[in-house]
Amino acid sequence: GINHMKDLGSQGLAKERVEKDKSMFGGRELKGKTLAVIGLGHIGASTARDAQLLGMDICGYDPGLSVASALKLPKEINLMDSINSAVSDADYISVNIPYIKGSPEEGGTHGIIGANVIDNFKSGAVLLNFARGELVDSEAMKQFLDSGDGRYVSDFPDDALWDHKNSVILPHLGASTAEAEDAAAAMAAETIRSFIETGTIQNSVNFPATKLPAPEGVRITVVNENKPGVLAQITETFAKAKLNILQQINQSRGGIAYNVIDIDPVVADGESVSLKELQKEVTMLDGVVNSRILFGTPGSGFAVNRDGQYFV
Repeated sequence: GINHMKDLGSQGLAKERVEKDKSMFGGRELKGKTLAVIGLGHIGASTARDAQLLGMDICGYDPGLSVASALKLPKEINLMDSINSAVSDADYISVNIPYIKGSPEEGGTHGIIGANVIDNFKSGAVLLNFARGELVDSEAMKQFLDSGDGRYVSDFPDDALWDHKNSVILPHLGASTAEAEDAAAAMAAETIRSFIETGTIQNSVNFPATKLPAPEGVRITVVNENKPGVLAQITETFAKAKLNILQQINQSRGGIAYNVIDIDPVVADGESVSLKELQKEVTMLDGVVNSRILFGTPGSGFAVNRDGQYFV
């Protein structure tokens, strides 16, 4: 439409045709339509709230919905039990999930919007993907676009979709204002500072959001494979050293689990333990990836279990 008006302007016809030619660019009403939001984290919840203000009906799906994110959702949102049920009656579908390598069967999100999901789309559904291009099965999406009046709107060009007549591919404009770039830089700095000083994880694309109140005693963080029995081994190691756990939190995402544990370094008989030896024992447990002691110089105290060898 913009290019059309520029072309008319170059011919001196813009004023004459501005009203007549509007029928060439029919749009779609948003009010009263249904939006399915896949992924209800910070961005997904914001999308749901804004869409509701436009008069849309909202449904959503997120198997890992946190309490904090749930509190940010519109009260009228209809939470569904699967992606398929969320998209089946939707006029618009917004994808707001992180990209994790591996298929959904493997705990990843590569191609999560695949043929089995797209087959449930309404014939005229519009898929909005501003998360990651790899989330969508391009061939399945192309077949959907070929078969009906649906649309694919994204800022991730794809060889199979970028020039399709029913695709709208935009420049990647996220954080493209001076203010947004400043805010993003400040957020990144604060995120890193908080992780280094307290072990807090936020705004991560592949680790679970994790936050524990201000440290009590000595804080230790542990990254481990998300499989049964590992957490029990970790806590048993502390118990064997006669250490009291003051507070702890365990969160998982896909194949990774993250623990933040505060311990009292003084055992019951008043003696202290060697944190170096304790850290080595915890780090070398089967299934543990790495650990960090948040004590002393920020950013130090890191240890890793690499193929059964201990590195600090």
